[in-house]
Amino acid sequence: MASNTRIDSRSGFCKSNSIFYSKRKPVSLPPNESLDVTTFISSRAHHGRTAFIDAATGRHLTFSELWRAVDSVSTCLSDMGIRKGHVILLLSPNSIFFPVVCLAVMSLGAIITTTNPLNTKQEIAKQIADSKPVLAFTISQLVPKLAGSTLPIVLLDDEKTTSTEGIKTVTTLPQMMRKEPSGTLVRDRINQDDVATLLYSSGTTGASKGVVSSHRNLIAMVQTVLGRFKLEDGEQTFICTVPMFHIYGLAAFATGLLASGSTIVVLSKFDMHEMLSSISKYRATYLPLVPPILVALISGADQIRSKYDLSSLQSVLSGGAPLSREVIEGFVQKYPKVRILQGYGLTESTGIGASTDSLEESRKYGTAGMLSPSMEAKIVDPDSGKALLVNQTGELWLKGPSIMKGSYFSNPEATTSTLDSEGWLRTGDLCYIDDDGFIFIVDRLKELIKYKGYQVPPAELEALLLTHPKISDAAVVPFPDKEAGQYPMAYVVREAGSRLSENEVMDFVARQVAPYKRVRRVAFVASIPKNPSGKILRKDLIKLATSKL
Repeated sequence: MASNTRIDSRSGFCKSNSIFYSKRKPVSLPPNESLDVTTFISSRAHHGRTAFIDAATGRHLTFSELWRAVDSVSTCLSDMGIRKGHVILLLSPNSIFFPVVCLAVMSLGAIITTTNPLNTKQEIAKQIADSKPVLAFTISQLVPKLAGSTLPIVLLDDEKTTSTEGIKTVTTLPQMMRKEPSGTLVRDRINQDDVATLLYSSGTTGASKGVVSSHRNLIAMVQTVLGRFKLEDGEQTFICTVPMFHIYGLAAFATGLLASGSTIVVLSKFDMHEMLSSISKYRATYLPLVPPILVALISGADQIRSKYDLSSLQSVLSGGAPLSREVIEGFVQKYPKVRILQGYGLTESTGIGASTDSLEESRKYGTAGMLSPSMEAKIVDPDSGKALLVNQTGELWLKGPSIMKGSYFSNPEATTSTLDSEGWLRTGDLCYIDDDGFIFIVDRLKELIKYKGYQVPPAELEALLLTHPKISDAAVVPFPDKEAGQYPMAYVVREAGSRLSENEVMDFVARQVAPYKRVRRVAFVASIPKNPSGKILRKDLIKLATSKL
């Protein structure tokens, strides 16, 4: 870091190198290089008793049951020949057993890759071809999505699957958890820089890519989360509404928060009633959510408060998009005793980057927050590559201990467009940092559509639309929606003489993609606007789409 005399204490900006430094207390990373994230979490002392509760059934895992289960499962995996560097696929909705698999796999130095249960068979097959897993964990219901792969499968439940062609089920997780843990388990030496997770993100452009995160990245995330929430030993209860296959769900709720002895109440899928009744039943203190749920809590506040006891709730944590003045003040008015906190992060930054850690900070309306501990930032002019000053708008670049390990999996081309040689991550977000060190997102350089917090790459839908025999050209853009944030809208050029309808286009896409990727609006045009090099001029189409609002 530059010497303190040259860093402006108010904004965190250093003129001599054009870097913004975090104003928060730095995270301390363990000096021991030979350390995996599972050992780091399990060795933290606390007085917490219950680790996970299944919101639907009330079934729970105490910390001692959790760590015994992790030891048993890692013993079984080791007996099956799983070693450091092997990739294990986890295809499952949220469950109290999701963390058991992740922690056991990472304790052996093997790599966990997760996938969205809503993904289609084809989308999952693509990820399998790219990540080359040697084993898959899934639930009976989702086994058909792995049909056609030769992967041996471990079932997370004891239900027998209906026979699916070519599927090889080797054991079940309940059976593995009954195994006596081996005290003499031979483990490969694991370093903090070894790969821990391989999560798929659309990154700043195009199709899905494997983001390689190390044990060090995850440990930095754990330390950031613990510092941010100032967690008192084992006294907090979190409702896990976020998907555990996402980096934030995996790094915070499936693993990191365990280090503080906190209790995590797990919702297998999002349900408003189940979420609210769980807060009341388990006296939850922290509730993570996305802006559309926050808006629903405000609009239904009177009914909600008469039906559910939310008196234990201390904080809501919102992510996905900055909150407006109306939403923040509306929430404060309806729930005066609950703090509203915000976060900004990417898969490539292990889910963290910036945050507001108090109501006062959240009242910097429209901000994504201040830089997370130990994080550095640059604001870079996208055209000239020049680093900019305070209050100037450019692309946000981030650097710090939680930034991805150094490359996208088997994709050097995507890596060079996202990470530079000094380890700076180009976020693809156009931002400025104000005089007080708060980050404001102005626009997205990257072309992703954010539907209810899910990333939808337009390029993937465009490629699919072009396979339709009656479509000669197509472009997909985000269309604003109050509830979902954005949804995909397609501009379509029909083949000459074709009478293709909007519904036919939407049905064609819906049959082949996960529900969150569906095209929900179609407009027919004579041609798609493009620049001389053939790149779609999305800004023009977005303007056209929203001009009629």
